[in-house]
Amino acid sequence: MIDETGQALSDFTERYCSLWQQQRGHAPASAELTGVPSPCVLQTQQESVWWQPQPFTLAQNLLAVERALDLQLQPALTAFWTTQFAGDMAASCDGLALSLLQAWSEEDFIRVQENLIGHLLMKRRLKQSPTLFIATTDSELEVISVCNLSGEVILEQLGKKNREVIAPSLKNFLISLQPLIVS
Repeated sequence: MIDETGQALSDFTERYCSLWQQQRGHAPASAELTGVPSPCVLQTQQESVWWQPQPFTLAQNLLAVERALDLQLQPALTAFWTTQFAGDMAASCDGLALSLLQAWSEEDFIRVQENLIGHLLMKRRLKQSPTLFIATTDSELEVISVCNLSGEVILEQLGKKNREVIAPSLKNFLISLQPLIVS
């Protein structure tokens, strides 16, 4: 499962980078990441940075998250967060626009784990099943997460029990994504 999820993420990233090359003639660009150090940076432009994914260089685990909450995470989540360093990538899933989150650098990976811990603590306080976010949507109140109990990918409203299953697994979700270029 870990290898399949990592491969599905790599395949999506390749489709995303190819779309940028075809439509813009260069690697993916991000204005938000300008000036933020990363092994992904290829070139800095005036208002953006061009990037390409790089292999993940830390231990491939989410032990900080698991230890903080005494919780064993779905192996697919570990694969998702530890396959590569990359910029966030715009995509759509059955017409839903989203931004697939990624760790930009070793330092950013530490921040990601802290945010995952915070999210899980909120879920625990609300007595809701544990989920871990993987993408944002246009709504500040909705995120795409993986249910740690079932492994399903869900659209959930933060702080509420409302959730909608959008894929049976993280691998299937990644395979179904269509890359987008958002201006």
